[in-house]
Amino acid sequence: MMGILFKWLSAMLLIGVSFAHAEPVTLDGTEQWMMKSAQGRDYRIMISLPEGDVPFTGGYPVIYLLDGNAYFPAFHAAKRAQDRLRGSILVAIGYPSDTPLDFVRRAFDLSPPVPQERNNPPQGGQDLFLDFIEQRLMPRVNERFKVDQDQRSLVGHSFGGMFGVYALFTRPALFQHVVAVSPSLWWLDRYLLAPERAFTERAHAGQVDLTHSSLTLLLGERDMVQEIQDARALQLRLQALSQYGLRSDFQIEPGEDHMSVPFRVPTRVLDELLSTRRF
Repeated sequence: MMGILFKWLSAMLLIGVSFAHAEPVTLDGTEQWMMKSAQGRDYRIMISLPEGDVPFTGGYPVIYLLDGNAYFPAFHAAKRAQDRLRGSILVAIGYPSDTPLDFVRRAFDLSPPVPQERNNPPQGGQDLFLDFIEQRLMPRVNERFKVDQDQRSLVGHSFGGMFGVYALFTRPALFQHVVAVSPSLWWLDRYLLAPERAFTERAHAGQVDLTHSSLTLLLGERDMVQEIQDARALQLRLQALSQYGLRSDFQIEPGEDHMSVPFRVPTRVLDELLSTRRF
């Protein structure tokens, strides 16, 4: 009996050792970069590579995805599983950590400045993060791939969705399409209302080209009522800008909550972004 027990314990130890030294999973059709911002912050960039010939437009559509550690596998799998989606580039922006969501890093990158007494964890890096995307990441992507400059999209969830709406309001030429999944529009006493007013005034004054722009607000049925109401109200206000070309949409995913909805919608989001085209 003791001999059998010893053999069983030895086997378990061997299994444990093999698990401890197991190789990480590599996703087929991907590559990974490490990049630094101008301030020295490290980012893990995960790329879902385009497949097939370069489209007649001269470049592949590109989708930038926030919180890449958490959401890249689901979006990459959805893209590769369907032929109609493979001819695109997915650029997921993540962090050099082992956790799906790096709450400290994303709290800084995706948020506006806050009063000092509320600055824990540090916040207020949204413009620096946009600078990194525009001035460092996008040029690197353009060097590596043939990109359709009229088909650049941004997808973000929660704080990332809030950041996407901020990007539309403050740098409307950076992305043609923004998908904000369960955006935290209530954050900091609805701070986005001020940039929204400035954006709307610029649109009415003819100072911004919205001819081929879109914003999709996508929420789970079980998101907070406040989040759903704020998103719906924003979409209704933005309908007035449809006369200048901005398409705005509001969608509810039945049965999903704040944390489940981004894993439910990758195919729908990719379909929507890749079926729109500027001519």
